[in-house]
Amino acid sequence: MNSTERYRFGLIGYPIGHSQSPALFKKECGGRWEYDLLEFDNFEDSLKAFADGPYKAVNVTAPYKTLAAERADIRSAAVERIGAANILVKTPEGIAAYNSDFLAVRELLEKAGAKSVTVIGLGGAGRAALAAAEGLGLPVRGLHHNEISEGVADDTIIYTLPSAVPGCDRLDCRVIIEANYKDPCLMGHNGYISGFEWLHAQAVLGFGILTGQSGE
Repeated sequence: MNSTERYRFGLIGYPIGHSQSPALFKKECGGRWEYDLLEFDNFEDSLKAFADGPYKAVNVTAPYKTLAAERADIRSAAVERIGAANILVKTPEGIAAYNSDFLAVRELLEKAGAKSVTVIGLGGAGRAALAAAEGLGLPVRGLHHNEISEGVADDTIIYTLPSAVPGCDRLDCRVIIEANYKDPCLMGHNGYISGFEWLHAQAVLGFGILTGQSGE
């Protein structure tokens, strides 16, 4: 029997009742392993539930991505660069942190043929998007929510804010990628890539990391 057979997997974050991660994980593993929502309103209880429970690995979502990176014993190169993690894995050497948002955005940018990139929002997802664009050697800039009121023009825009802000109706680009899949505000824009596409890409790419079936 594969050693992962006895483990469970899960998601930490708050709130996470709406998350699509359980369905995506169970689809990828064919229902082979259980996947739980570990929902606590503070990171310490979330980390304890993972560390003390029967979990091999967990996904991490807002607002705990930065804390997950800080508290991990081992950090991938992407996590070191970004300062945020969305996967934690138990290893004999301690808890290891990875970032599949980085991998997902890199894949989406490659498929879109991005030539230059503006990232709007510089939280965990935004920093992952910046690092992915930089890793592809693309010209890239990052903007905070209060820096887009006059509009933004670029070949590709990645919008990682959780809601609409002044200026988001003045985004001029060939491709736009929105991180928010729960309550998107940019649907209908030309060249739109949805948060569900981002979520699916990071889930597929992160599955091997979670289960130990592949490296980063």
